[in-house]
Amino acid sequence: MLAKLLSVNRGKPEQIPAKSALTGIYKRPLSGPVAVDAQGIKDDAILDRRHHGGVDQAIYAYFADDYQWWATELGQRIEPGTFGENLTIAGIEGRMVAVGDRFAIGPVLLEVTSHRTPCMVFAARMGDPKFVKRFHHANRPGAYCRVLAQGEIEAGMTVAITPYQGERVTVSELMALDGVREIDPAFMRRALTTPVHYKTRAEYEDKLARLF
Repeated sequence: MLAKLLSVNRGKPEQIPAKSALTGIYKRPLSGPVAVDAQGIKDDAILDRRHHGGVDQAIYAYFADDYQWWATELGQRIEPGTFGENLTIAGIEGRMVAVGDRFAIGPVLLEVTSHRTPCMVFAARMGDPKFVKRFHHANRPGAYCRVLAQGEIEAGMTVAITPYQGERVTVSELMALDGVREIDPAFMRRALTTPVHYKTRAEYEDKLARLF
């Protein structure tokens, strides 16, 4: 299955409107080859290390079909990088992307680990204090990925998709459980068979241990 890398996006420290803090959420498309290492896009600004970055969410990908949905919802065209993603990819049904799916882009190999949970910085970036709820309700979260193989990529490259062959736990399923305290044990056991984000793994293992 093949898709296309529409844009590679990188941010620099910028001020959040009406706040003193800086953010790296303002990602802008890059031209030419861009280096990707275990931590993600080289020189990308990641300022809140508690909630962003790290090897299990080194790259954030968002999908053209979800942007098309948002363009209709918001009544305006949305440029790549607007949602703070590192990669904008066309040719994939975003909500059906699952943990363990792999994206090969030239020498770079990515593996999906989790969904994106929106925050108030995202809402500020979108100029809408209600956008966190709106984004969650839409259940089009995009996908965090770990980097399995490093290298250089650039816009226009082919994205070869290898679907995960085990249990299919989609990013939309995971997002729907944000804030849910009582998660179905069967679902958690299913998720634990996948290469899910280490924080989700620890959370589910702890919840299951408390059942006994």
